[in-house]
Amino acid sequence: MRIFNYITELDCFVINPEYKAIADQLGISEWNEVVWIGRFFTLDNDYGEHWFDNWKEKDRLEKKAESIGIKYDDLLVINPNRFKNNIDGPCHSDSERKKFWTDVLKSLDLSLDTIISESIKLNKENEDAGEPFISDLDKVIGQIKIKVNQHI
Repeated sequence: MRIFNYITELDCFVINPEYKAIADQLGISEWNEVVWIGRFFTLDNDYGEHWFDNWKEKDRLEKKAESIGIKYDDLLVINPNRFKNNIDGPCHSDSERKKFWTDVLKSLDLSLDTIISESIKLNKENEDAGEPFISDLDKVIGQIKIKVNQHI
């Protein structure tokens, strides 16, 4: 499943609506639907939840985005500094990192199984912590699988 849609004229991303709907149903949307993915991209730590924190660039794009029907809050602008740790490098410039990660995210497809696995894990963590969770997650997963398989 495609995760991002690239907006050429803005040089940024928005979340693919199909993925967004599934992530919301599965309860893996935190402040956005790709927080959990960012954690994988940043050495599997919580720093990854901030991989699209780039407010200055979002502010710069706001009026142009609105003129083409994209909300400010939906803009996901790559911040190349989020993809370096300065421990043994960096080995590439900001522009090289931005170009690389733009290509990676343009092509990022995750299987429904991977997305569902994250949902099951997060749902269990929420239940164990006394946080809101989806009590009928198996039913939700079954409905999503049926719907996705109908579109194949």
